Amino acid sequence: MTFIISLVIILFSVSWFIYAKSNFKTVFFTELFRGMLLTQKVAHRRKDTIQYPEEKLPRSNRFRGLLALRRYPNGEERCIGCKLCEVTCPALAITIETQPRDDGTRRTTRFDIDMFKCINCGLCEQACPVDSIVSTPEEHYVVTQRGQNIMTKDKLLALGEAIEPRLAHDRKLIHEGDG
Repeated sequence: MTFIISLVIILFSVSWFIYAKSNFKTVFFTELFRGMLLTQKVAHRRKDTIQYPEEKLPRSNRFRGLLALRRYPNGEERCIGCKLCEVTCPALAITIETQPRDDGTRRTTRFDIDMFKCINCGLCEQACPVDSIVSTPEEHYVVTQRGQNIMTKDKLLALGEAIEPRLAHDRKLIHEGDG
């Protein structure tokens, strides 16, 4: 009986040695020790924390924030009511209604964007043939009451007027290759 037990122990020892030789990292936990050393090294570094409201990280000129509607320099709104932005919106966040004007052109009577649905993909901006709808660098939009999530045509035009100088500067940098 002792012979069988010693034979089993010898066979187990030999098989473990062969396994340990081929899988050295697994058996002796070298990855574990390397990970622990890396953790110790990183734990004693200086932290890269910013104080958010006072300090802000740099933002790209191509940042896609809130959407806005633009006007021509003469004050007329750019949107011609082609509804391409409504069609290309994957989230179905844009609702447009149009009506013909006295001179035969078509203009929007309703242009609503549901900001809860909007995923800021920028497809509406790319689809617009007259550069009417644009993504602004505005990143904060707080909703405190029901219904504020719907950006109406008036709100979008007001945002576009307020942000137009910044948009012109950013687009100039993008076209020059610096943005």
